[in-house]
Amino acid sequence: MGQLVAKGHELTPNASEADVIVVNTCSFIDPAKQESVDTILEMAEYKKTGRAQRLVVAGCLVERFRGDIRDNMPEVDAVVGTNEVERIVEACEGVEPRPETPAPYLYHDLTPRVLTTARHSAYIKIAEGCDHPCSFCVIPQFRGAFRSRRFESVVSEATRLFAQGVREINLIGQDTTCYGEDLGVKDGLAALLARLAGIPTEHPKWVRSLYCYPNRITQKLLDTIAEHEALVKYIDVPLQHASASVLKRMKRGASGDIFLKLVERIRKTIPGVAIRTSMIVGFPGETQADFDELCAFVKQARFDRLGVFSYSDEETSGSYQLDAKVDGRTIYNRKRRLMSIQRRLSLASNQKLVGRELPVIVEGPSQETELLWEARLATQAPEIDGVCYINDFGDFEPKPGQIRRLKVTEAHDYDLVGELVDAGPVETPPRHSGLLQILPMTRQQIGPMSR
Repeated sequence: MGQLVAKGHELTPNASEADVIVVNTCSFIDPAKQESVDTILEMAEYKKTGRAQRLVVAGCLVERFRGDIRDNMPEVDAVVGTNEVERIVEACEGVEPRPETPAPYLYHDLTPRVLTTARHSAYIKIAEGCDHPCSFCVIPQFRGAFRSRRFESVVSEATRLFAQGVREINLIGQDTTCYGEDLGVKDGLAALLARLAGIPTEHPKWVRSLYCYPNRITQKLLDTIAEHEALVKYIDVPLQHASASVLKRMKRGASGDIFLKLVERIRKTIPGVAIRTSMIVGFPGETQADFDELCAFVKQARFDRLGVFSYSDEETSGSYQLDAKVDGRTIYNRKRRLMSIQRRLSLASNQKLVGRELPVIVEGPSQETELLWEARLATQAPEIDGVCYINDFGDFEPKPGQIRRLKVTEAHDYDLVGELVDAGPVETPPRHSGLLQILPMTRQQIGPMSR
């Protein structure tokens, strides 16, 4: 999107207005593939009913099914793979792509960007690719080997975002805890977080790191998060299972007992930390005993946040060849049971917050009702965790992006309700644009439909 804007194109969120429609796809699991295909077909209709003259498909689906898209979807005019991002302008303008094989792609601080998040929150990708051999995962096949961005490149982008008024930065990558290893840097993520925490800003800031690999969480990383106020006390560590036999078949290793020791060490080092994890149910060979062990582990670990995924049998993954597949009905029931356990744990955890006053970042009016505003605790990551609903502004009406104090008055399974109780912050408002940057002088309107 940044490259299109830099070349003078205008972005529109309305597909009916676009001359060119770009569908950015995912193909990690079956539901994502199906959603991507459905969206492509939906957007293709605008070539008949709207202004659209070209339809471009980008992202992971292209890496996996480039030939199938070209052969079976004549509506698609061009494809752009994950390592071909710099060809997006050519694809949208109808220029024949260059024949050379693209190098592994990783954007940097000078790459044009358009933020599509709320103006006070942003993501920074610090690495791309993955070297882990997890048998259920196809990401390394189309994202490539792990590669880190240069240290100063990340710091430069973060500094610029904070200067523009961003309050919250979330560091992402397929595995952030490996950051710097390919560059010969030890404890690279810890060093990077410490540097970002030290960036001077005119307003409070939050820095959060997502997607930690369990055996890469060092004591140095935990100490660094505990030491700096700007570093959110939040650890996202996808464990995937607790049964040693299932983890072995996943090619991840470890066991529930090892993970419990890790959880204990995290909580001992970082008081008040929120731990998020994700689990896969129905992996080939998962017995009832394995699943019961997983349930017992979740009850004992008492995670603050938990996502549960049904195993997806991807034909190019290593686990596709494994025997003892679990039937769909069993997978569905196991997912429901595990989430019901987590729902009770989450409610109990939220109830302990009733009556407390905690800092929140204000998101804005709720999409659920005009009567409430939404905010998030530092321990609630955007898009994936619960939210706080504000039903009383107190004496000072909030503005999106402010960091305020909320008194929690109600607790629900995953969300909280509360009232603002501070005197209002003294902050400089965000200065950069909102959802989409629209340039007045344009050649084409590009409608990016992200999936």
